[in-house]
This record gives sequence, C-alpha cells and structure tokens, in this order.
Amino acid sequence: MRGTILALNSGSSSLKFALFEADRGARAARVRGQIEGIGATPHLIAKDAAGACLIERRWSAGEDGTHEALLGTLLDWIDSQTGAAELVGVGHRVVHGGRDFTAPVRVDAAVLAALEALCPLAPLHQPHALNAMRAVAAHRPQVAQTACFDTAFHATMAEPARHFALPPDLAREGVLRYGFHGLSYTHVAHTLADIDPALAAGRVVVAHLGAGASLCAMAGGRSVDTSMGFSALDGLVMATRPGALDPGVILYLLQHKHWSPERIETLLYKESGLKGLTGGTGDMRALLESTEPAAEAAIALFLWRLAQGVGAMAAALGGLDGLVFTGGIGEHAAPIRARACARLAWLGLALDQAANEAARPVISAPGAPVTVRIVPADEERVIADQSLPLLAETDR
Repeated sequence: MRGTILALNSGSSSLKFALFEADRGARAARVRGQIEGIGATPHLIAKDAAGACLIERRWSAGEDGTHEALLGTLLDWIDSQTGAAELVGVGHRVVHGGRDFTAPVRVDAAVLAALEALCPLAPLHQPHALNAMRAVAAHRPQVAQTACFDTAFHATMAEPARHFALPPDLAREGVLRYGFHGLSYTHVAHTLADIDPALAAGRVVVAHLGAGASLCAMAGGRSVDTSMGFSALDGLVMATRPGALDPGVILYLLQHKHWSPERIETLLYKESGLKGLTGGTGDMRALLESTEPAAEAAIALFLWRLAQGVGAMAAALGGLDGLVFTGGIGEHAAPIRARACARLAWLGLALDQAANEAARPVISAPGAPVTVRIVPADEERVIADQSLPLLAETDR
C-alpha cells in the first residue's frame, strides 16, 4: 500500500499529528507537529524526522481559529508536502470505545453515531475527536478514516477489576470500569517486547504521567488492572482533575451546596487536581520551579497518590518486576521519578541517580530487584500501526 497516513490526537485546545508512509509501516514518523492554543491564538508547528522545522504559523485572535478551519489548513499543507505519496487515510485517537469497540474500526455514519452516544462518558475528550472526523470528511471526503480506542487495551482486565459494587442492572447498562490511555500502554507493551522481552513477559506497572495521569498493571504485556475506571476522572491526581474522590463529596455539592451537574462537571474536569490545589497552575514544570508552599503541597499529594496506586497495581499483579514511566511528566520530570521511587523502595525500587537525571532508558540501580525504565510516549505511532490493516483492506 502506497501513500501517507495522518495520525490525529485531538484535544480541547490542541491537535497533535504525525505523518507516516504507508508502505514503510508505522516504524517512524516523517513529520510530527501540533496546533496549540485552539480557541485563542492558535500556533502550528511541524518538524521532520531530523527535527528541522517545516512550518510555523500563528493566528491572531480575530482569525478563524476553529478546529475545522485549522484542520483544513493542516490538510492543505500536508497535501503540499506529500507529493506523489497522497494522503490515503486519517487515524484518530478516540478516548472512549464503551463495551462495543474493543478494536480499531473504519469510521462510517453508524460508527459516528455510536461514538456520539459515548460523549457523556468522556465529555472532555470525545467530542473533539468526533469533530475532527467530521472536519476531515468535509475537507477530504474521499479519504478513509479510522478510530483507535484508548479503552480497547483494557479489554483483557481481570473480571473483578471491571466491576463496581453496584447492582448488576447498572453493569448491564454499561456502568463498568473501562480504563484509558490504552494507546500509550499499547506502545509501551510493544516497545518492551522489542527491547526487554524478559521484562515484557513479567509483571510491570506503567505510569502514564501527564496532564492526564493513570497507571496500568500489565502481566505479559496485557492489562490486568488500571487506575482509571468509568471515566477519565478516577485514580491519580492530574493537572485539572482530582483523581479518586469519595462519591459523598458529589452528594454534598448537590444536596447541600445546591450545585448544578454542570457546575460539578466544570469543577471535576477543569478546576481540580494540581490547578485546584494551587489556585493557579496544573503544569508540573511550573510547580517544580515554584517556592510556594501550595506548590509543594500539590506535588506531595500527587506523589502520595502515585505511590498508593503503584502499590495497588503491584498487588493486582501479585508482585512487581518493573516500573515504566511515560508521558510528559514521566519522561521529563526527574525529581518526580526520584521521589516516587524513593517512596516505593519497599517494593524493591532503587534508582541510579545519574541515569535518572540524564533520563536514560534504564534508570534503576544495577542489581535492583525491580527494573525501572523510561519509554517515551508515541500514541500517534500506535494509531498509524492500528489503522494500516483497515486501510489496506480498502486498497485491495
């Protein structure tokens, strides 16, 4: 199959993308980039595989900076770059696949309708992926599209891990634990199988730490349990989301504070987490540089929940052979890795401090019982890899 595949990761104010050559598989992206500041002053930047800047453009607040308009600009630029290797497919990251979507699919009207019905389960993410699909269809109706699901990786979770202690009628309606960040965990599982097969075959906890954060317990590269559940709100402390929260808090806000569901939704998705704790920023880089007591208190809670979560995932696995850090914080925040591993020394974790500071692939001390690794996230590569077979079917 010849041509170019575009992998899209659509957020509320950003759009990450990567271009892959279909006949070379998803081994390496020829172009990577993002559009930031959507809804305000958008900024597009793209670089080739060597890191050279191919395009950089900024829009003023008065220009048409909607997702659809910006995607149109991006597609026009991609056409100017691909030449004979025309765009043959667009793969999308979709956060929630519900019970029915446990593998990537071609996008059609029925799929769009089914994914639309899942928006209440992922209101911060799902609508943007669907808007991107519609925008691509409007600008390039002849180009095939695929949907790749963050929830799909967790379809192998242990049966007890999938359920809440609620009446079974609710489970039959779909009130279950789904898990998220599955594309990131897929990449880690595949990477470990390539670079450290012995560890990949063992008991590994992966910490995807970024603006959204979660943990996954893997046995033999398959998900056994994860810290996120029904929605992307559960588990670890995140940039603007609280993580695990006593449901009684929600009842209190509804019954005694008389907050509306919409007000509570805003609190949980946009005003909590690190941002809520500090009253300012949810950016871990800024918090690590800050001397404010609130910043240190927020970091301390982040680490407390992280250590708790890793312990719980190790319990689900019956032991621990490896811990892998990925995501923006996991890859770049050496102090967070160091403090987290210090709290987890009882599990057999010990860091090589120089390796940690240099962010080497292996950062555990020689001879430590638990291997600690850093694996850079690459969800776009997984999107392209999962999309290729679906696109090849239509190419024959």
